[in-house]
Amino acid sequence: MMRLCLIRHGQTDWNVEGRYQGQSDVPLNETGRAQAACLAAQLQAERFSAVYTSDLQRAAETARILASPQGLPVHTDMRLREINQGEWEGQLVGVIQTRYEALWKMRSANPGSVRPPGGETVEEVSRRVCAALDELAERHPGGRVLVVSHGISIAVAICRAHSMPISQAYNHIPGNTVPIWLDWPPAPN
Repeated sequence: MMRLCLIRHGQTDWNVEGRYQGQSDVPLNETGRAQAACLAAQLQAERFSAVYTSDLQRAAETARILASPQGLPVHTDMRLREINQGEWEGQLVGVIQTRYEALWKMRSANPGSVRPPGGETVEEVSRRVCAALDELAERHPGGRVLVVSHGISIAVAICRAHSMPISQAYNHIPGNTVPIWLDWPPAPN
């Protein structure tokens, strides 16, 4: 069993504007860097075995800021990326709701399996993220591992860890730089 500390990257300008980021490589803003530095100070007493991150720059920069006081290298894993939002990336939520009204209604009714045009489903995100976390648990048995990722990527892990349906993932997206502690792998249902 591994003790996992999941962190959503620091704030970006697109977070502030209400734009879907998905796998667009949006950088941290100054607030996001300050959030990461503040969290690094809060986590200073923790002893992590390793630090892993999504390869997207907003997560990778957050991870480097968090790992620096610990003197740990940062390992990237593309499977920890955010959901691919396809055509929705870069758009404001209100625009998506209007332009893709029928698809948005379908997603609201069945959030786990609806795919944005050119994107991926929450169920697909869950498979790749949980496979990555399972591998980390095998690599670091009994360890404490810090993982910096993204909203939906962390939400699907929360759902799996607490035996909740994946359709509830959108209800469990953490705030920027809010630590989520989980034991991994979760106990079987």
